[in-house]
Amino acid sequence: MDPDTEIARFDATTFAVRDLIGASQDLVVRMAKAMGMNVTDMTAIHLLDVHGPMGAAELAERLGIRSASATVLVDRLEAAGHVARTPHPTDRRRVTLAVTPSAQAHAVDVWLPGLRHIDEVCRSLSTDEAVVVRTVLGRLAAAMDRAGREVTPTDAGPASR
Repeated sequence: MDPDTEIARFDATTFAVRDLIGASQDLVVRMAKAMGMNVTDMTAIHLLDVHGPMGAAELAERLGIRSASATVLVDRLEAAGHVARTPHPTDRRRVTLAVTPSAQAHAVDVWLPGLRHIDEVCRSLSTDEAVVVRTVLGRLAAAMDRAGREVTPTDAGPASR
Protein backbone atom coordinates (compact mmCIF):
# COMPACT_ATOMS: atom_id res chain seq x y z
CA MET A 1 0.00 0.00 0.00
CA ASP A 2 1.37 3.43 -0.88
CA PRO A 3 2.05 5.82 2.06
CA ASP A 4 -0.69 8.32 1.13
CA THR A 5 -3.34 5.59 1.09
CA GLU A 6 -2.08 4.19 4.38
CA ILE A 7 -2.07 7.64 6.03
CA ALA A 8 -5.63 8.30 4.78
CA ARG A 9 -6.74 5.22 6.74
CA PHE A 10 -5.19 6.30 10.05
CA ASP A 11 -7.46 6.83 13.03
CA ALA A 12 -8.35 10.43 13.93
CA THR A 13 -6.72 9.86 17.32
CA THR A 14 -3.42 9.21 15.53
CA PHE A 15 -3.59 12.72 14.10
CA ALA A 16 -4.47 14.15 17.52
CA VAL A 17 -1.32 12.50 18.91
CA ARG A 18 0.68 13.91 15.99
CA ASP A 19 -0.68 17.37 16.81
CA LEU A 20 0.28 16.92 20.48
CA ILE A 21 3.81 15.96 19.45
CA GLY A 22 4.01 19.03 17.23
CA ALA A 23 2.78 21.30 20.01
CA SER A 24 5.34 19.73 22.33
CA GLN A 25 8.13 20.38 19.83
CA ASP A 26 7.02 24.01 19.48
CA LEU A 27 6.98 24.38 23.27
CA VAL A 28 10.49 22.94 23.55
CA VAL A 29 11.80 25.44 20.98
CA ARG A 30 10.17 28.34 22.85
CA MET A 31 11.46 27.12 26.22
CA ALA A 32 14.98 26.72 24.84
CA LYS A 33 14.89 30.33 23.63
CA ALA A 34 13.56 31.46 27.02
CA MET A 35 16.47 29.65 28.68
CA GLY A 36 18.93 31.28 26.27
CA MET A 37 20.11 28.05 24.69
CA ASN A 38 19.53 25.89 21.67
CA VAL A 39 17.25 22.85 21.63
CA THR A 40 20.12 20.32 21.69
CA ASP A 41 21.65 21.95 24.78
CA MET A 42 18.29 22.01 26.54
CA THR A 43 17.65 18.40 25.56
CA ALA A 44 21.04 17.43 26.98
CA ILE A 45 20.16 19.08 30.30
CA HIS A 46 16.79 17.33 30.27
CA LEU A 47 18.41 13.94 29.62
CA LEU A 48 20.90 14.44 32.44
CA ASP A 49 18.14 15.57 34.76
CA VAL A 50 15.82 12.66 33.94
CA HIS A 51 18.39 9.84 33.61
CA GLY A 52 20.96 11.13 36.07
CA PRO A 53 24.67 11.63 35.62
CA MET A 54 26.23 9.95 32.59
CA GLY A 55 29.36 10.09 30.49
CA ALA A 56 29.77 12.21 27.38
CA ALA A 57 29.65 9.16 25.10
CA GLU A 58 26.28 8.05 26.51
CA LEU A 59 24.94 11.60 26.25
CA ALA A 60 26.11 11.79 22.63
CA GLU A 61 24.36 8.50 21.86
CA ARG A 62 21.11 9.64 23.47
CA LEU A 63 21.26 12.94 21.55
CA GLY A 64 22.20 11.24 18.27
CA ILE A 65 25.34 13.34 17.83
CA ARG A 66 29.01 12.51 17.36
CA SER A 67 31.25 12.35 20.41
CA ALA A 68 33.26 15.33 19.16
CA SER A 69 30.05 17.37 18.99
CA ALA A 70 29.14 16.21 22.48
CA THR A 71 32.50 17.44 23.77
CA VAL A 72 31.83 20.90 22.33
CA LEU A 73 28.29 20.83 23.74
CA VAL A 74 29.49 19.80 27.21
CA ASP A 75 32.22 22.46 27.18
CA ARG A 76 29.57 25.06 26.32
CA LEU A 77 27.16 23.85 29.02
CA GLU A 78 29.92 23.70 31.61
CA ALA A 79 31.11 27.22 30.76
CA ALA A 80 27.53 28.46 31.18
CA GLY A 81 27.28 26.76 34.58
CA HIS A 82 24.61 24.29 33.48
CA VAL A 83 26.65 21.09 33.76
CA ALA A 84 29.41 19.92 36.08
CA ARG A 85 32.03 17.31 35.33
CA THR A 86 32.89 14.95 38.19
CA PRO A 87 35.16 11.92 38.35
CA HIS A 88 33.45 8.67 37.40
CA PRO A 89 32.77 6.66 40.57
CA THR A 90 34.51 3.47 39.36
CA ASP A 91 36.68 4.41 36.34
CA ARG A 92 39.34 7.02 37.09
CA ARG A 93 39.88 7.64 33.36
CA ARG A 94 36.31 8.88 32.81
CA VAL A 95 34.21 11.79 33.97
CA THR A 96 30.50 11.96 34.66
CA LEU A 97 28.26 14.84 33.66
CA ALA A 98 25.52 16.15 35.93
CA VAL A 99 23.12 19.08 35.81
CA THR A 100 23.99 21.82 38.29
CA PRO A 101 21.44 22.91 40.88
CA SER A 102 21.33 26.39 39.33
CA ALA A 103 20.48 24.92 35.91
CA GLN A 104 17.75 22.79 37.48
CA ALA A 105 16.31 25.84 39.25
CA HIS A 106 16.40 27.90 36.04
CA ALA A 107 14.67 25.11 34.09
CA VAL A 108 11.93 24.88 36.72
CA ASP A 109 11.39 28.66 36.56
CA VAL A 110 11.01 28.55 32.77
CA TRP A 111 8.94 25.37 32.55
CA LEU A 112 6.65 25.90 35.55
CA PRO A 113 4.05 28.12 33.79
CA GLY A 114 3.59 25.57 30.99
CA LEU A 115 3.44 22.70 33.45
CA ARG A 116 0.72 24.55 35.36
CA HIS A 117 -1.41 24.68 32.19
CA ILE A 118 -0.88 20.97 31.59
CA ASP A 119 -1.64 20.18 35.23
CA GLU A 120 -4.87 22.20 34.99
CA VAL A 121 -6.05 19.98 32.14
CA CYS A 122 -4.98 16.80 33.94
CA ARG A 123 -6.72 17.81 37.16
CA SER A 124 -9.94 18.42 35.20
CA LEU A 125 -10.11 14.72 34.30
CA SER A 126 -12.27 12.35 36.26
CA THR A 127 -10.46 9.55 38.08
CA ASP A 128 -11.51 7.07 35.40
CA GLU A 129 -10.44 9.42 32.58
CA ALA A 130 -7.08 9.98 34.23
CA VAL A 131 -6.45 6.23 34.44
CA VAL A 132 -7.28 5.82 30.74
CA VAL A 133 -5.13 8.80 29.72
CA ARG A 134 -2.13 7.57 31.75
CA THR A 135 -2.51 4.11 30.22
CA VAL A 136 -2.75 5.44 26.67
CA LEU A 137 0.14 7.87 27.15
CA GLY A 138 2.31 5.08 28.57
CA ARG A 139 1.51 2.86 25.60
CA LEU A 140 2.18 5.73 23.18
CA ALA A 141 5.51 6.51 24.85
CA ALA A 142 6.52 2.85 24.49
CA ALA A 143 5.42 2.83 20.83
CA MET A 144 7.41 6.00 20.14
CA ASP A 145 10.44 4.51 21.88
CA ARG A 146 10.16 1.38 19.72
CA ALA A 147 9.78 3.50 16.58
CA GLY A 148 12.83 5.56 17.52
CA ARG A 149 14.92 2.45 18.05
CA GLU A 150 13.90 1.15 14.60
CA VAL A 151 15.17 4.25 12.79
CA THR A 152 18.53 3.79 11.13
CA PRO A 153 20.79 6.26 9.32
CA THR A 154 19.72 4.67 6.03
CA ASP A 155 16.17 5.88 6.74
CA ALA A 156 17.23 9.42 5.79
CA GLY A 157 14.92 11.08 3.33
CA PRO A 158 15.59 12.44 -0.16
CA ALA A 159 17.07 15.69 1.19
CA SER A 160 20.12 13.80 2.46
CA ARG A 161 20.76 11.87 -0.71
